[in-house]
Amino acid sequence: MRKFKDRPYLLLTLAVLFWSGNFILGRAFHNEIPPVALSFWRWVGAALLVTVPALPHLRRDRRALYQHWQVILLLATLGIAAFNTLAYSGLQYTEAINAFLLQSLMPVLIVLLSFMLFRERVTKLQIVGILVSLCGAVAIIARGEIKILFSLSINRGDLLVFTAIVCYAGYTVMLRKRPDVHPLAFIATTFWLGSLIIVPFYLWETLTVATLELNPATMMVIGYVMVFPSIISYLCYNRGVELVGANRAGLFIHLMPVFGSLMAVFFLGEIFCWYHGLGITLIGLGIYLATRK
Repeated sequence: MRKFKDRPYLLLTLAVLFWSGNFILGRAFHNEIPPVALSFWRWVGAALLVTVPALPHLRRDRRALYQHWQVILLLATLGIAAFNTLAYSGLQYTEAINAFLLQSLMPVLIVLLSFMLFRERVTKLQIVGILVSLCGAVAIIARGEIKILFSLSINRGDLLVFTAIVCYAGYTVMLRKRPDVHPLAFIATTFWLGSLIIVPFYLWETLTVATLELNPATMMVIGYVMVFPSIISYLCYNRGVELVGANRAGLFIHLMPVFGSLMAVFFLGEIFCWYHGLGITLIGLGIYLATRK
């Protein structure tokens, strides 16, 4: 991390790379792993892993963390507890294509919230870049067929996923208010707070809906989401937002369908089609335009 800490676009790309697998696994194992259980054990496990290396920084930054507890609690609620629990729950009822389409709206929501909350203006070139990359993301997700978009129907899973995306857009925008503490101290605190917020919902799910059954497959899924989309991605994403701002950082979310498609080609033997090339080109062009100074 020290080698890459001042390379925001690389950090943001890595964060989105690991998040791409998160949505796919959440959908693939929705029958085996209850959504709240997946969210709870993801954050408890990540918090346990990160606490030991974070202890010296927690001791040093405890006063700043306490002074800004309202902001930290808000960020833990939006970015840790609400986003993942709602997203995993939504994936129980909707298809991955719907979830990725809704996810592609996040950069737009980030720009809107940045303006509404902090009057942060966006340049015309950034608007063009966001729209171009959005078209690229939609081209990949819809597989180049407009009729697929018109055939989609809205269900309660889509509403849950959309609410999750609004929460994470709010988390991204509000990161500018986080205290000046060490990154490990910050994520350890938010991970534990987020886990505590999820506890009552996890108990309710376990007692009334379904219980988590541990087996090699579910343990591997939980292990992946504990480390890569949690610890590594959040360190990378938070630093990226710090360096280039919420509007530019949020645009990298459009790389999720790119990585998802490439993973499918590489691991599942799917064919690389023309719409993949078109989408990747548009997303790359959009990111280039929006991140130009």
